[in-house]
Amino acid sequence: MSTANRSNASFLPFLLTGIPGLEALHMWISIPFCFTYIMTLLGNSMVLLAVRLDKNLHEPMYYFISMLAVIDLTFSTAVVPKMLGIFWLDSREIGFEACFIQMFFIHTFTAVESGVLLAMSFDRYIAICNPLRYNTILTSSSTIQMGLLSLARGAGVMTPLMCLLTNLPYCKTRVIPHSYCEHMAVVELACADPSVSDLYSLIVATLLVGTDSVFITFSYGMILKSVMRLPSQEARLKALRTCGSHVSIILMFYIGGLLSMYLQMFSFGLAPHVQVLVADFYLTVPPMLNPLIYGIKMKQIQEGIFKLLQQLAGLSIAQADKDNVTYLLLPRGINPIIYGVRTKEIRERLLKILKKRGLMSIPFKAAATSKWR
Repeated sequence: MSTANRSNASFLPFLLTGIPGLEALHMWISIPFCFTYIMTLLGNSMVLLAVRLDKNLHEPMYYFISMLAVIDLTFSTAVVPKMLGIFWLDSREIGFEACFIQMFFIHTFTAVESGVLLAMSFDRYIAICNPLRYNTILTSSSTIQMGLLSLARGAGVMTPLMCLLTNLPYCKTRVIPHSYCEHMAVVELACADPSVSDLYSLIVATLLVGTDSVFITFSYGMILKSVMRLPSQEARLKALRTCGSHVSIILMFYIGGLLSMYLQMFSFGLAPHVQVLVADFYLTVPPMLNPLIYGIKMKQIQEGIFKLLQQLAGLSIAQADKDNVTYLLLPRGINPIIYGVRTKEIRERLLKILKKRGLMSIPFKAAATSKWR
């Protein structure tokens, strides 16, 4: 193949297979993924709205939770709509640029989430080990700066990787045996040596995940040491409960990520569809579970969501409340008649009274009028 033809072939669209070997079951497989995506949108949107509208949640810890909610929404939206398009519409084609944009968002926000989890561990360390200085160290501006730093770090280390990958010639088959543009699956289609990009991605992943996990472990080691020094068991349990949701999310993120990465690198004799399903669930299930963990573990988030639901319910009955105001503007003699007609409980009690007195043959309005006179 000539150099010109090879260059032209490199920019042709890719074809995603979905779940290799299970194409006949795509319609059934789509059901849990569709459900998780809907729950992810609802749960994380609720968390964001609750933190935004409830002033009691305008604190660093809840800002970090909001950042995780944005990351979860980005993860799911980058992967699931295209995945459902494959399952439902057999829309397998994805453009060359779109494929690497999707890969960039997945890898970048994986690095961003690791940074935010590190910042959350620092938040819990200051709150428990140095509570008197918490408000001076972790202000709203410093919290936002940590989030922006995590974003800049993720984008900064993933941009060179995308440059290396897009410069590789892809002259082999255009079929990616996956449901999204997974890094390893795409690199296997290159007809040049990808060792430089492989080495770079390995170094970056090791430094990012390794450094963050070490500092997170150190933070929680210091937290555990401080908690064990508390005099009462009740105080120790309360301090540990405040960290429970964070620890659950950390374990789910790192263990799931390592499992997915190693299954992509080493098959361990597993069928291809098992590797693909593990990777798909890693990107779709944790974003759904994270807001549920917040709601179960953190009372403040529960209260914030309940307040939000109450506000939404209040908006739905606002028009009814406006109608009820007109009752007060009518003559007092007419108000009881309207209450009896419009209010179900009063109407049912009046009907019972009328039935007992044998007045059911009299029209309801006349009976109600004579009663209130």
